[in-house]
Amino acid sequence: MTVLLISYAVMSLVAFFLYGEDKRRAKKKKWRIRESVLLGVSLLGGAVGALIAMNFFRHKTKHWYFWAVGIVGLALQAALLVLFW
Repeated sequence: MTVLLISYAVMSLVAFFLYGEDKRRAKKKKWRIRESVLLGVSLLGGAVGALIAMNFFRHKTKHWYFWAVGIVGLALQAALLVLFW
């Protein structure tokens, strides 16, 4: 259980910083982080960080599939927590 919580926290931090870095690169018109990476990190444990980052940085908020993956990822991660508890 503790390992799962720590991995969610780490993945959420990674997601948060990836979204922030992608926003920074977008403003500077530089090479961007792939959407598949952002979505994958969100789905594989970083949904909380991704959803917070989307609102904090106002990044990818108009793309419905980012919201969908974030919500589905959050539901899956909550289900795993309940299962292991």
